[in-house]
Amino acid sequence: MRVPGHSLDAGTAPASAAAGTSAFDRGAVYRSMSLEGTTAPDFTLESTSGGEVSLGETLDDGPTVVLVNRGHWCSFCAEQLATFSRVYEDLHFNEGVDVLPVVTSPRPKLVEMRDRFGYNFQLLADPDGSVADQYSGTEQTDHGLTAVAGTYVVDTDATVRYEQIADDPADRTHGNWVRYFIRGDFENPFGE
Repeated sequence: MRVPGHSLDAGTAPASAAAGTSAFDRGAVYRSMSLEGTTAPDFTLESTSGGEVSLGETLDDGPTVVLVNRGHWCSFCAEQLATFSRVYEDLHFNEGVDVLPVVTSPRPKLVEMRDRFGYNFQLLADPDGSVADQYSGTEQTDHGLTAVAGTYVVDTDATVRYEQIADDPADRTHGNWVRYFIRGDFENPFGE
């Protein structure tokens, strides 16, 4: 289920973006089609705990939320991650859900971010944007290579059941909405 106006095709700007202000206009590279209903690209990345985490392995325990975030410096990312941190233990222990925040920053910066905001899950380092490119895409910003923010809910069969690509850095899906989406058997909790 895509949120209207948020799925982007390669070569097109977000529907709700004003001319000259969209991520596309800033040089963003989006993938060519929606991932919703398709098999999620598998990946393995280094986590802030020092080990490696694989999407495929997390799906053995239950659904997984993949959050593609811009960088350790992004206040909107920190806010979104805080909403997932508040519901993480409930999701993990009651539904078997893992949350995998993929961030286009090096691991040491992510350790600082995790500790500063007190997240109760690990962040995954994607400094070259290779995983972000498979999901929501990347763009060049004043901070260098930056992911385009995206939220994905992946079921245990590795199928993407929800996708939201932010056409504005502040436009994010929050943790509580995802909790009810998963508990509602992957249906919009608001019936829209």
